[in-house]
Amino acid sequence: MSQGSNFVDYVKVCCRSGHGGAGSSHLHRDILTSKGGPDGGDGGRGGHIILKGNNQLWTMLHLKYRKHIIAENGFPGSSGNKSGRTGEDEILEVPLGTIARNAETGEVLFEITLDGETKILTAGGRGGQGNSHFKTPTQQTPRYSQPGEPGKEEWMILELKILADVGLVGFPNAGKSTLLSVLSAAKPEIADYAFTTLVPNLGIVAYRNNKSFVMADIPGIIEGASQGKGLGIRFLRHIERNSVLLFMIPADTNRTIKLEYEILLNELQVYNPDLMQKPRILAISKSDLLDDELMTEMIAELPKLPYIFISSVAQKKLLELKDLLWKAINAEI
Repeated sequence: MSQGSNFVDYVKVCCRSGHGGAGSSHLHRDILTSKGGPDGGDGGRGGHIILKGNNQLWTMLHLKYRKHIIAENGFPGSSGNKSGRTGEDEILEVPLGTIARNAETGEVLFEITLDGETKILTAGGRGGQGNSHFKTPTQQTPRYSQPGEPGKEEWMILELKILADVGLVGFPNAGKSTLLSVLSAAKPEIADYAFTTLVPNLGIVAYRNNKSFVMADIPGIIEGASQGKGLGIRFLRHIERNSVLLFMIPADTNRTIKLEYEILLNELQVYNPDLMQKPRILAISKSDLLDDELMTEMIAELPKLPYIFISSVAQKKLLELKDLLWKAINAEI
C-alpha cells in the first residue's frame, strides 16, 4: 500500500454503548429465614466507548473498516446485595490531534491532545438499583427494582488535525515535498506535476545539539480551497495545528512572489482568521536559478515578513532556514 492509502484522517463510526444491568428484586431466604427483607443487588453499568490518545499513531487507518463499535452490556444484580459486573469498555486508540464530533448535529465534543489521555465518546447506561434501595418503614419487602438504563447508539465523526511544529504552505509544485525529503527522513512522493502530495507527510527535522522539530508538508493549496474547491478544506484543517507556517513560493513562479503570498494568505484567512496569529516565514525555493541581480530585484518587492532564499536540490541555505524556524517555534522572532 502506498502512503496515500495508509493515511486516514477522517472516519465515521456507529457507537453503541452497553445497556445497564437490571437491579435485582430478590428477598432474603435461608434455612432460618422464611420471610427476609430485600437483598437484591444493583445492576452493573454498561460499557463506555472511550477514546485514548496514543502518540505513536499518525493515522486512523486501524479504524477505517470498523464501522460499528459495540461495548458490552452491564450484568444484572443478584441476591445477597451483590452488584452486577460492569460491562467492558471499548477503548479506541487515536492519534494526538483527534477531534470527536456528533455526526448528526456537527457539534464538537472534545479533542485528544495528550498521550494516554482518555475521554468518554459514548457513555454506557447506568445499572438499575436493587430492591434493597426501596425499603421504607411502611414498605419492608419491596418486590420491585429498577431496570438498567439503555445504552446509546449514535454516529460519531473522528477527525485528525496533525500536530506539527512547522506547516509547509504553498501551491502545488512549490517544492515542499523536496524540502521535506532533504531536511528529514521522510520519503514523500515527488514529481513535477500538481497534486503529487495527496496526504500530509510528516518529517522529523534534526537540528543542532540533538534537538529536533516536526514538519508537515500540507498538500498544495489552490485558489478557492477555503470554499471547498478541489481537495482544499480537507487539507487546510491540518494547518490549524501547526505552530509556525512556512510559506514556500518558487523563484520561477509565473506571478510575483508578493501576489502569490497574498493569494495563499487570503485562502487561510477566509478558512480560519485565527491562522493569521501564527508566526509566518517566507522561503523562496528553487533560488539556485537566480543570479545576484535578479535576487536584489526580488527582495525589493517581497512582502513584509522574515524571508530566506533556499534551494533544496543545491542544499543552499538550509541550515539558516532551520535556524529561522527554530527561533519562530520558540517565539524568538
